[in-house]
Amino acid sequence: MPGRLLELHVENFRSLRDVTIPLGPLTVLVGPNGVGKSNVLKVFDFLASIIRTDLQPALDERGGFDEVAFWGGTKPPTSMTIRLKATWTTHASHNAPDEYALTIRRRATPHSQGSYALSRQEKFAFKRTQGRGRRITISGDEASVVDERAGRETHGPSIGIQRLSSGLSTLPRLGRSDGGDEVSRVADRLSSFRVFDVDVTAARQPTRRLSLPDRLAPHAENLAEFLIRLSTDEERWELLTQDARRILPQLEAIEFEQVGGYADRLAVVLHERGLRRPTPLADASFGTVRLLGLLAMLYDPRPPALTCVEEIDHGLHPQALELIVERLREASTRTQFLVATHSPALVDRLRPSEFVVCDRDDEGASIIPALTTGQVREIVEETGDRPLGELWFSGVLGGDLTEDDL
Repeated sequence: MPGRLLELHVENFRSLRDVTIPLGPLTVLVGPNGVGKSNVLKVFDFLASIIRTDLQPALDERGGFDEVAFWGGTKPPTSMTIRLKATWTTHASHNAPDEYALTIRRRATPHSQGSYALSRQEKFAFKRTQGRGRRITISGDEASVVDERAGRETHGPSIGIQRLSSGLSTLPRLGRSDGGDEVSRVADRLSSFRVFDVDVTAARQPTRRLSLPDRLAPHAENLAEFLIRLSTDEERWELLTQDARRILPQLEAIEFEQVGGYADRLAVVLHERGLRRPTPLADASFGTVRLLGLLAMLYDPRPPALTCVEEIDHGLHPQALELIVERLREASTRTQFLVATHSPALVDRLRPSEFVVCDRDDEGASIIPALTTGQVREIVEETGDRPLGELWFSGVLGGDLTEDDL
């Protein structure tokens, strides 16, 4: 896989007042409702939106700075920061990662009560070759490029940039010698990030066209078209259908049928044991549709750099969770997953290195991680290797669940 995201640091984004989260191939955020799991996923959706539309539109789409910034405490924050470490560019490594940081500042406008102005600062840092690096800093309406080697700095060109425009959306136009390739690589990875959550009503619909998509849509609204495309890969399709049969023992085959005689409209149909006729996906159960959406995501031949999955256990039988965790691990060799859950049954199937405990303090701020991986391992050893879900649900690893959280 071409590099990985190593760490996310966030200050004052929704409930994330000050969190630093290490990220592995598979990272599962575990905690009750309201502790901020979804807000971690929303950070990546926000970054992808910045690249698609730029910084100001991305903020406006979410209601502006005040709606996005941390709501807790006694005073509203005056800044918000998102910082990433990754190994996406050619010479990056765990010890010398790529770094990207965005800080948005809010200041009151003089002589205009209640109004404010925003400013942003961005920093990119890349490892180039042995002993060399490059730093790009954006502040105000200027971006500056600095090459670093053996303690010496060489200043490259300064580039004009709109005051609230993001370097992620504008700096890929830089020439190769000034860092355009590195910024393009980071922007490409971030723009591909997908926050995935199956919309069962939309996923049930037949195809309206046969322009087979390269990627599964974020809410699986193009599930029928995407499954048709997957079915052209015999080996991948056979593996997917075997998995579906493992969870749905009555299932014999997944096929596609014309709808109303229209050649350009196809529906997914399920052939089930004991039934005289196939079951259209439109009539399948909530859990069946959601399972097929998740399997389609896991067998995606061209996955994004990172897929975030909201409440992955929702609507699934506990027997399906072992399979889903197995497939997440396998797929994480090609891409990276950040998953949210509050299911003890799913957590039981995790390893300490995949498990991030989420909690919240009395001022509404998320505590993520609430325990380090080392602390989780120690607790597991001290309690006789009991399953993680059992330890978490009982409160030994945090959690403090109520029935409403399940």
